[in-house]
Amino acid sequence: MIHGVNFASAAAGILDITGRNFVGRLPFNQQIKNFENSLDQITDGAGDVAQMLSRSLFFVGMGSNDYLNNYLMPNYPTRNQYNGQQFADLLSKEYTTQLTKLYNLGARKFVLAGIGRMGCIPNIIAQGTTGRCSEDVNQLVLPFNENMRTMINNLSTNLPGSKFVFINVDNMFQDLLSNARSYGFRVVNRGCCGIGRNRGQVTCLPFQNPCPNRREYVFWDAFHPTEAVNVLMGRKAFSGTPDFVYPINIQQLANIS
Repeated sequence: MIHGVNFASAAAGILDITGRNFVGRLPFNQQIKNFENSLDQITDGAGDVAQMLSRSLFFVGMGSNDYLNNYLMPNYPTRNQYNGQQFADLLSKEYTTQLTKLYNLGARKFVLAGIGRMGCIPNIIAQGTTGRCSEDVNQLVLPFNENMRTMINNLSTNLPGSKFVFINVDNMFQDLLSNARSYGFRVVNRGCCGIGRNRGQVTCLPFQNPCPNRREYVFWDAFHPTEAVNVLMGRKAFSGTPDFVYPINIQQLANIS
């Protein structure tokens, strides 16, 4: 049996300062600490914990909110302190330390998601005047994705027994947006639920009626893809080709003993 552990950003991020204005959001460092505390509470009755952890898949989705809720926010000083490459390097350095902590806690199989076409989400489009993707934002996050490949290669070399899979979300979204009709999507630039330009200025609110045909939308709200997109991308990550998942896919990772 393959077990799984999920670490997701949820408005937090790699940097502790990210998401500081969001109550109840835990940065990745705190999530790792909570995981460590949970391991301390597991008794011998749970069996061989080390073996269980070594067989588990650790999914980590981090990075996007370090841009959306930090670097691109006017009330954060980060953009004045770092250019795009420097910020990506800062994230990669901290990310490497955090993943090494998970390795030292027993994790061996890692699935890491990159950042997608952030300039094409409804919230970013709504901030512009053309109604189109922001290529400036798309270019801004490219160094982070490029750094992740290098980081994965280095960690695989430096952490004996570790295996890493990189989900190339950027390539997935490029393919999705270029072939939206063939995948069954009709609306690619606004949310199914939200308020304002492109339904992206204010995200989905309680009791607000969403669109009736959500399967035809790429985006659920100002920031997040729909379930239909997540299913499509999940399948590509599980059994896809190196264009979308590197160096092996999740199915191959799971089959490694």
